[in-house]
Amino acid sequence: LLEAIEVGSETPVGSFATPAGAAKVLTCSQRPVKKKMLNGIFKYNMMMSWFLSLSSSVYVQKSAASISSANCGVTKVCFSQPSNCDPAVSASCYFMSAMMLAGGTAVQYEMTGPYEGYIAFGFSDDQKMGNDDIYVCGMNSNGQVGVQHMYSTGRTTPQVVALGNVYNITTSLQNNVISCSFTTTEIISIQGTSGFSQSYYFMFVCGPSSNGNYIRAFDCTSFSNRVNILKEVTLERTPKLNCFSGSLMLIAWMTTGTLGMMVARYLKTMAKGTTMCNKDLWFVVHVGVMLLTVAATIIAFILIFAHTRDWSGGAHPVLGCLVMILSFFQPIVAMLRCGPQHHLRYLFNTSHFLNAVIIKSLAVGAIFTGLNLIDSSDGWLMKVMGGFLAWEALFYIMLEVKIDGLLIGLFFLGNICFLVALLVGIGVK
Repeated sequence: LLEAIEVGSETPVGSFATPAGAAKVLTCSQRPVKKKMLNGIFKYNMMMSWFLSLSSSVYVQKSAASISSANCGVTKVCFSQPSNCDPAVSASCYFMSAMMLAGGTAVQYEMTGPYEGYIAFGFSDDQKMGNDDIYVCGMNSNGQVGVQHMYSTGRTTPQVVALGNVYNITTSLQNNVISCSFTTTEIISIQGTSGFSQSYYFMFVCGPSSNGNYIRAFDCTSFSNRVNILKEVTLERTPKLNCFSGSLMLIAWMTTGTLGMMVARYLKTMAKGTTMCNKDLWFVVHVGVMLLTVAATIIAFILIFAHTRDWSGGAHPVLGCLVMILSFFQPIVAMLRCGPQHHLRYLFNTSHFLNAVIIKSLAVGAIFTGLNLIDSSDGWLMKVMGGFLAWEALFYIMLEVKIDGLLIGLFFLGNICFLVALLVGIGVK
């Protein structure tokens, strides 16, 4: 017995064709879609054909996790909200990409995001709605996720146009995340501009739908910078606020924080007996520099979350939050410490030191993962940061062997050079 039905339902699809007399159609519940073998002979194999009408679109389901930010800026241009999020990691990531295939005549598009009804991306000659070439991924009137091609004129509802030469359509609606990918040879065409070789603004839109009718929602509309998809460059530049936040964290934990830790460990011996404001000089410098470090960390933390207003996923935000929490409590615990002669003072000294080492380690990890989000394909920023870390580790080892003011001065000279190089690199990105 052979039967063809639609996945997840009892609806028959297609029709069978077999050699005459070899089988017959069985009508079960008025459904002539089953074949039963005749002649009363057990058959090991039999040839037959099954036909499916292509009068409607065929939808191939795949996992939404197959769309990711991998190779963005290398083989494809990408646009995401929140910035630099990865749809393979975060279910709240709105993401689209465009990759020019070999030959330069076809483009593979991907889009994914939280399901509200539909998501869409389009090409525009400005950063306003209207006169845009749009592709929509949404639930149609048949209850299936599909792709539609639309064109908007002015601020009226976009009109559906022929899908054209679109193939390799794959769609998914899983865990409240809707995704579509497809390949097309249809050139981008908007009023006054057409072709893949031109520069366009990418826009991303999402909103509710009703019975296959897509309702525009401007609260989810976002635009990229102008981009040419023939060029293998990242679609969106890292926002300036993100760069500023990252720069603050870099300064805090690779320069000022390092200075504070070195002062407490080495200057205490070198400047013994030297005071300022009736306090040991090393203590005054240590407290001032570390308070500056904590303040920079708090500002950077607030700025990045105020800008993204979301959790982007991955290791970077986790490490950043841990650094923020431990940094916040470090000075509070220090203010509540017992006196130098107290018999439990060693507990504070040990915990204060260990917490500082943990914060430093987590901060370095956060910096590496943050730089990786904006680094170029050659990994220049990561390489410089690796050199920066190696430089610091080398001088820590040397100073443990012998405390020398010249070594400390040489260390900070190199520290500033590495810091400036990274800040310039971040600014360029």
